[in-house]
Amino acid sequence: MGEVTLAFIDDHPVLLEGIGKIFSMDRAFRVVASGSSASDAIHISRQFRPDVLVMDLNMEGNAFEAIGWIARAAPETKVVAFTAASGTDAAVKALEAGASGYVFKGSTTEELRRAIFAVLKGGTFISQEVALSVITALRSSKKGHDLDRNALKLSVREQQVVSFLLLGKTNREIAAELGIGDKTVKHYIGILLQKLQVRNRTELVLAAQRLPHVTASPIGDYLN
Repeated sequence: MGEVTLAFIDDHPVLLEGIGKIFSMDRAFRVVASGSSASDAIHISRQFRPDVLVMDLNMEGNAFEAIGWIARAAPETKVVAFTAASGTDAAVKALEAGASGYVFKGSTTEELRRAIFAVLKGGTFISQEVALSVITALRSSKKGHDLDRNALKLSVREQQVVSFLLLGKTNREIAAELGIGDKTVKHYIGILLQKLQVRNRTELVLAAQRLPHVTASPIGDYLN
């Protein structure tokens, strides 16, 4: 993996400057932009296309709408929510909006670093303090869904892709395992999102765990 481009969004100037300096000193990263509002997050994701955008949830504008916009319009940019909000609701809302990670501001720099690399690999990272409650809440939010999973039919290739997703494999790794192109894997994931009626990769993995005809690995194998 080459140099990782980062952007940070936070309305606390001292924290924003400090975290930017910390990651700028790490050769693995290059900080390309910073901002202080939800609109800044959208603008930066559109203009700079960073690999990972680390953003607070409590700032000017609607952070969750910004996350949703980035997930739809700039999916190559992974969003990590980096916030002081410790409630399960905020984490669930951020992940359902399209964030790939949720890290407390009280965490170490190393934990945030691990979160960044986890989401780059296609995984989901949730701070350990709320991981279990968040996963439970995400699963519960899918209960009562009108999708009949027992009647849902997946092709052999779709089942193979799902199985590798449950193992936390990236698109490139899945392509190598199946002997197909990256774009073909992305195509199958798009079909699966539609069939399972979910909006992003995180929801797809959670929904796929309840499919009766797909071998699923524990959620802990997927989260870092």
